[in-house]
Amino acid sequence: MTVNNAMTEMMQALEQGDLALIEQLLESFLTKELPEEIYTLAEMFMQYGYMKEADRVLEHLQFLFPEEAQLKIDRANVLMELGAEDEALDFLLEIEETSPEYPQALLVLADYYQMQGLFEVAEMRINEALSILPDEPLLQFAKAELLFETGRFLEAARLYEELYEQQVEFAGISLVERLAEVYRAGAAYETALDYYLKALDDEIKPDVLFGAAYSAFQSQKYEMAIKQLEELKELDPDYFSAYLLLAESYAMTEDNKKAYAAILEGLKRDEYDKSLYLFAGKMALKIGLPDEGEQHLREAIALDPEYMEAVLALISVLAQQERHEDVIELFEELQKNDFEWSTLYPFAAVAYENLELYDRAYEFYRLAYNDFKEDAAFLEKYVYFLLEEGKRSEAKEVLGQLITIQPGELEWQEKLETLEFE
Repeated sequence: MTVNNAMTEMMQALEQGDLALIEQLLESFLTKELPEEIYTLAEMFMQYGYMKEADRVLEHLQFLFPEEAQLKIDRANVLMELGAEDEALDFLLEIEETSPEYPQALLVLADYYQMQGLFEVAEMRINEALSILPDEPLLQFAKAELLFETGRFLEAARLYEELYEQQVEFAGISLVERLAEVYRAGAAYETALDYYLKALDDEIKPDVLFGAAYSAFQSQKYEMAIKQLEELKELDPDYFSAYLLLAESYAMTEDNKKAYAAILEGLKRDEYDKSLYLFAGKMALKIGLPDEGEQHLREAIALDPEYMEAVLALISVLAQQERHEDVIELFEELQKNDFEWSTLYPFAAVAYENLELYDRAYEFYRLAYNDFKEDAAFLEKYVYFLLEEGKRSEAKEVLGQLITIQPGELEWQEKLETLEFE
């Protein structure tokens, strides 16, 4: 069998995923073909994800060329994919500092340490490689990626900018998109938007459209965000994140009806996203649909009983509507589920008071007091409750706190003086 025929037959077996045939062809290939063809086969196995077979081929080549540094690096990469990190590290550490492949070995080590979360060690390895090859784009890109992952966005952006001046793509990654992402991650939204728009000039892709819309939203360019998101919906109707951002963008332009319509459309696509229900609830309330608003909020809580923002929104609605029994029902249900949140105590206290359950009201007024000492509206309710219950000394304490935060209110000073003379 000629080399070309052997390689063609192996390629067909790989594409078909025929492991039995691959195994059958492999032994003959290793014994009959030239090392260059065998190395090409190893690359093919790695490309198609056949790591065990790639390791077998590289092991064979290492037997033939035991001192070849590139084979040690290739095998280390494969072994890491197979979870044999210790053996992989042994191969990498065998490579001499004087070897031309040493910077490449350092880069593989850096990748390994980065995957393990040992970012400082990874950076040390990359910096060592850069000290040998300071102008090597691959090393510069690796360092930029590490800086990006560790939140050092400005440093990463500088390196990406330098690479972008030389080429538009690196390792299959668009550098203009990467620059957009790193500036967005670093909250430099207007700069990020500029790069996203450049990327869209090259190719319109869902993630890039969303990134552009998000950056436009954060830059208070809501009409632009809406335009990008509407285009994204046309391109990919199942891009779930688009719907909430679109609704928020419409809300920022004070078009609450369109905001509500957008969020309802999102719920048709993704009925398990609690944040969509929360926003739907808020929008329904804003456009005068209280029943729908309450239902959306309850659905959000059904998905996550400890969804604090939805719980607060719902209990606030019930309190405003003076549905005290419903407030208590919700509050006590949360307590049964061991959900204790002091923010809800003032609502519970007022509801219990209105239902003439004064002992319970007193319990939650007292519990709320420490967290709400700076809330004049709460303190005012608490004072009147204490006075009604004949708890004069405690009322004095709360009045004193009210005077501290509202020194210009004569009403509180007069009440305190009245209590002191009684």
